[in-house]
Amino acid sequence: MIRNFLFTLMFFSSIGTVSYSADRLTEYSISESNGSCSSSQLLGDERKESISRIDPLFWWTGMKNPELQLMVSGYNIADYSLSINYPGVKIKSVHPMESPNYMVVYLDVKDAKPGKFTLNFSKGRKKLKYDYELKARVGAPEDRVGFGSEDVVYLLMPDRFANGDEANDHLKMKYPYITDRNNRGARHGGDIAGIIDNLPYLDDLGITAIWTTPVLENDMGEMSYHGYAATDYYRIDPRLGSNEDYVRLASEMHKRGMKLIMDMVFNHCGSRHPWVIDPPMRDWFNNYDRKVYTNHNKGAYYDPYVADIEKYEMTDGWFVDSMADMNQRNDFLADYLIQNSIWWIEYAQLDGIRQDTYPYPDVDMMKRWCDAVMTEYPNMNIVGEILITNPIGTAFWQRGSKLNPVDTGLKSVMDFHLQSIATKAFNEETSWNTGLQTIFEHFSLDFCYPDIYNVMRLYENHDVDRFLHTDPENLGAYKQAVTVLLTVPGIPQLFYGQEILSSGTTIKHGYEGIRPDMPGGWKGDKINVFKGEGLTDMQKEAHQFMKTILQWRKGNEVISKGTMKHFMPRNGVYVYERRCGDKSAVVILNGISKDNELSLEHYKEILGDKRSGRDVITGRKVNLDNTLKLSPKEVLILEL
Repeated sequence: MIRNFLFTLMFFSSIGTVSYSADRLTEYSISESNGSCSSSQLLGDERKESISRIDPLFWWTGMKNPELQLMVSGYNIADYSLSINYPGVKIKSVHPMESPNYMVVYLDVKDAKPGKFTLNFSKGRKKLKYDYELKARVGAPEDRVGFGSEDVVYLLMPDRFANGDEANDHLKMKYPYITDRNNRGARHGGDIAGIIDNLPYLDDLGITAIWTTPVLENDMGEMSYHGYAATDYYRIDPRLGSNEDYVRLASEMHKRGMKLIMDMVFNHCGSRHPWVIDPPMRDWFNNYDRKVYTNHNKGAYYDPYVADIEKYEMTDGWFVDSMADMNQRNDFLADYLIQNSIWWIEYAQLDGIRQDTYPYPDVDMMKRWCDAVMTEYPNMNIVGEILITNPIGTAFWQRGSKLNPVDTGLKSVMDFHLQSIATKAFNEETSWNTGLQTIFEHFSLDFCYPDIYNVMRLYENHDVDRFLHTDPENLGAYKQAVTVLLTVPGIPQLFYGQEILSSGTTIKHGYEGIRPDMPGGWKGDKINVFKGEGLTDMQKEAHQFMKTILQWRKGNEVISKGTMKHFMPRNGVYVYERRCGDKSAVVILNGISKDNELSLEHYKEILGDKRSGRDVITGRKVNLDNTLKLSPKEVLILEL
């Protein structure tokens, strides 16, 4: 979720009462100078009755759910009747929308074979035709295995990662925007081609999955580089590339054994989406006529004392004027969103979904969505953004939770409590209630999660402060934090630049300050992360440290599947074991900034009769006799 509340385009800040007519589109035609578009740009020629588009763009035969929803857009299309003559395709129902410029059709394609057919629309003597295609599915949906605890997820912002195709830097869009790297809020030119170009770097680092912030069209003018205000749910933003480029990204990743996670947003769309200008139905959006803004009270779902108005504002309020709050209780909209996500999984062969602002949309619809996706792809994974900084509130949302009277069906959730305490905990000295003691206490609350291996662990992302608030003086805290993130149960998530010590806070640097360009992603950059050029000695050391653990972690079932046993920090030292079968790894962290000595007698239940272990980080043999001498903030990962 984007919490940059300075991102307010103030578009349609007072839209007015919804009224429907064939001329609806012309009511909000605004001159090109202030960034809007004409009715012909939205739904075809202004006065010519026609079909401008049908969503989804195509579909497949052999889906487990044989129902296909078609959303037909076109000037006055609601007045037409529909006929189809294609074996196996049956019209179940036709629904003219309240706006005459939309029609929703439900088809049964259970018995259809792959091929093209024609949708015939008629109104008296007027005839309109639209060719549609049903494709053959590729591969078995059961074979699609989503991301999991065996993976390390790398979050990147395409516009800020690497510019692989300069030809799309200044494409003409409906609304004016700037591409200028010197302007932190403008677009910088990063794209899908840049990600593809640098897959070898990420693969070599040890990354196994990539989550990009949204890549769908965000034709919103300024400040839309982040992608969280979609204006077309079936089109990759052309400034990032094409639909085909996105499919190529997935294909190139799969060749390397890597997985692609798509960031989806059901709660809101951009205020310049055609739906906002011409809503298909009066209840397509929440509070369309009179703005109500969300209070972000995500505890409203489980708070036993919550006021009705608080829950209403939470679920039905807008983020900002530029992000229209969609009403998922509208069944037509709900079906559209559910089908759209399945379309992208099938089309791009996705390996997972990250759902933005998960508690904000209608909870019943979100459960229906999870069930629909997991029915079609039983081994898929979905992680929901549950930005709640207490483990119990987060666990409430994971499927199978005994805390929630309704099973959400959501497989994976994000551990924002760990994120909220990590910077302080790893940077301070460990005592009875500080430092690594707070990390120990955090993990002791893992009991509340139904499935700890599907909890995404993180320290930073695009919405929160970097783990490092400023450039570090040494790597003690950083190395301990990286070690914990990559060795405890769950799915670790990194944020681009974390491997080279990117730092910053939203208060001091703003949201754009924590989302800098990746050095080396643009021609002429003096520092090139991807080639290892121009980095400081400390950056090189941090990068190598993370790479060593990441590569060791690959395919290591001790870490991906193993049990965990930890010990309360003693004398400032935190010790835990990961075990799978007869294999184990022991992590030892000295939580104080001075030499330390650890008596090993207390840890016999995990050390047994072992007298030595190999340190994964350095490769050296570590003796495990009676005591262990530790240097300030030392980290050991011992294979026994």
